[in-house]
Amino acid sequence: MASSPFAAAGSVRRPNSAFRELRGPLSPGEFAAAVRRSAREIGEHVSCDARYVGRVEAGEIRCPNYAYERVFLHMFPGRTLTDLGFQPRESVRGRAAPRGGPSSVVVLPRAPGDGDADAGRPRAGRSSRPHPAARAEPFRPAATDESDEETDVLRRAFMTGGPAALAVGLAGDLPGAGAGHRPGTPEAAAVEDAVRRIRLLDDRHGADRLYPRAAEALRTAYTFLDAGAERRAVTDRLTAGAGELALSVGWLAHDSGRTADARSHYAEALATARVSGDAALEAHAFCNMAFLARDAARPREAVRAAQAGLRAARGLGSPRLLSLLMLREAGGWAGLGDRSACEEALARAHTLFERGCGDADPPWMTFFGEAEPAGLESQCWSTLGVWRRAADCARRAVALQEPHFLRNRALFTAELAGDLAADGRPEEAAAAASHALCLLGHPVRSARIRGMLATAARRLEPHRREAHVAEVLSRLPRPA
Repeated sequence: MASSPFAAAGSVRRPNSAFRELRGPLSPGEFAAAVRRSAREIGEHVSCDARYVGRVEAGEIRCPNYAYERVFLHMFPGRTLTDLGFQPRESVRGRAAPRGGPSSVVVLPRAPGDGDADAGRPRAGRSSRPHPAARAEPFRPAATDESDEETDVLRRAFMTGGPAALAVGLAGDLPGAGAGHRPGTPEAAAVEDAVRRIRLLDDRHGADRLYPRAAEALRTAYTFLDAGAERRAVTDRLTAGAGELALSVGWLAHDSGRTADARSHYAEALATARVSGDAALEAHAFCNMAFLARDAARPREAVRAAQAGLRAARGLGSPRLLSLLMLREAGGWAGLGDRSACEEALARAHTLFERGCGDADPPWMTFFGEAEPAGLESQCWSTLGVWRRAADCARRAVALQEPHFLRNRALFTAELAGDLAADGRPEEAAAAASHALCLLGHPVRSARIRGMLATAARRLEPHRREAHVAEVLSRLPRPA
């Protein structure tokens, strides 16, 4: 029997009977709901569902990430992770995936809210009220060191098999992908999980080191498609998953400065959408293509791609998706120097955004909160040379950005630094650039953001004689 694509690398799976006993008479779904409620009580966010509970009980998750650890210890005060049936964290760090052989697995990146990777630092203002199912014992939070947590995340993420180990090898090494075997539900689920984890890890770390391994995952997804599934439902899942994975990998290429690769991946996703008649995937592809065209100084192409995305998205029932596409169009008009068309697109985007979220909003749009429209508007005004409005929007984007979107926090802060410098406020610009550097270096990796900081450095250069500016300039990327 093929190994599960979600198995922990190098592990011998042993059922977690202790955790199963703690669940008691609750169904996995009911227990997952209790976990999510407990997380909210202490200010955490975990995406626990019945499948996650099943993975824990099956022994696939040998040690939870830090967010889940805090939630479980809150639910069952007085107990340790070992009491809950987990292995000590130090015993599961840094294990590499086995190579070759029929039992090789698809090692996908662990993401916040799932598996072994860190999902966020402790937050202030948590309640210590124990879970109703737990004994009435005092709550003792886990003693963790934030820098140790981040170091552990980066170690696994970039050296021993976190996000870099989307280690999907050749088709023969994948679950159920041997000669003569056609892909099924496990392969479709693996592709879908890769998409989700790539997006979460990009939010936290940026694209530079994620891209090469993610590209391997994409090649494997299309290997599955080429092999052909026996059931139409699996084929549909693989097609949609491969298309979304192509967009995620294309975005990693875009964010790490690989423009040609990004164009290729986006075109691949668009072709997949057109072949399968998937309007949602088509709208997503055009949205990303518009963004890439704007960054590549092809503003007319950006406008056309955004408008094509709007046509594809009109029947999907998501005002937020339409809002994002209007913002992409606005960016194109700004690049063309058409302020009137840009302002009209921005106004329409804000009107659509104010209609709120809905069930039809695509899962990939979790980043599109209140901060994103402000950040994209800032970029429009910056392109038009209206620096004061650009800086005001960028400052609002920084203030509104949710803390766990580290890459976007760094990006908006870098944008603010450049806008302030262009607006003749070097001291404020230097302070913003210094803050962006902190985010960029630990742990965000993004060529795009480094380029924005290089622009800020060029604009700050005339103010080098000011002491604080000189100190920050010595640490900023140099303009090309």
